[in-house]
Amino acid sequence: MKLQTIVDIKPSDWQIGYEDKILMLGSCFSDEIGAQMKQRRLSVTCNPFGTLYNPLSIAQAMQMTELPEFVQHDGLWHSMAHHGSFSRADRNEAETAIRQSIETMQQAIQEATVVIITFGTAWVYEMKDEGFPVTGCGVVGNCHKLPESCFTRRRLTVEEIVAAWQPVIAQYPDKHWLFTVSPIRHIKDGLHENQLSKATLLLAIEELKTHQSSIRYFPSYEILLDELRDYRFYADDLVHPSGMAVNYIWERFVTAFCSTQTQNEMVLQHKRWKQSQHIPLH
Repeated sequence: MKLQTIVDIKPSDWQIGYEDKILMLGSCFSDEIGAQMKQRRLSVTCNPFGTLYNPLSIAQAMQMTELPEFVQHDGLWHSMAHHGSFSRADRNEAETAIRQSIETMQQAIQEATVVIITFGTAWVYEMKDEGFPVTGCGVVGNCHKLPESCFTRRRLTVEEIVAAWQPVIAQYPDKHWLFTVSPIRHIKDGLHENQLSKATLLLAIEELKTHQSSIRYFPSYEILLDELRDYRFYADDLVHPSGMAVNYIWERFVTAFCSTQTQNEMVLQHKRWKQSQHIPLH
């Protein structure tokens, strides 16, 4: 008797090894998988701008070379292209943190042999010119709790996502590109709206694959929804995957994208990492 619908994942024709430099960008699922890589001492840079969810903001982050405009709100200076962890009460400190993130991003892009992108949602917030004044800001990476009246909320189209990403990928033809869609549901958007969003992201990635042979897709979204369709694989909020689910998806990822030799080395390095985290009681 079959009790699971297994998602078929064909082994990749290129594989990730310890000689690679990896750049991971996107939703908090990127942070989860990035942490797994760091624990196994792979060379990975994860989200230099902090967590970003929509495809346009991720693409813009990769192309940013100068300081963005700043907004002061609730006593903090914010970059609308960055996560709130970069916000500071002192503008100079905010600018220093943001400048460092841009330098880290650009260095990581240039050095990366593998780029892994996780799209979280196709829903975006665009700053209104007549709202909280940041001229020409457009789609923001983070709203930083600014008033809702400052933004227009809408869903990106497949065409917009493809148009934003084609030139980014074309700029770095020597890199291996891996796209995935976060399995985390954005239920605040509404369950139906979340499904429309995820479908848009999936269609956009499929369209990008038809234009660029170096792109691969990893079905993390499908694994959680089909193979692990049980609430025991979710955290207490019933939205985020549990630690068990993250580990399972990680194992499926490793099987598809890492050689047996790399997998064996990962086991050894993870054991050493766990030993380094051990704190003696006495």
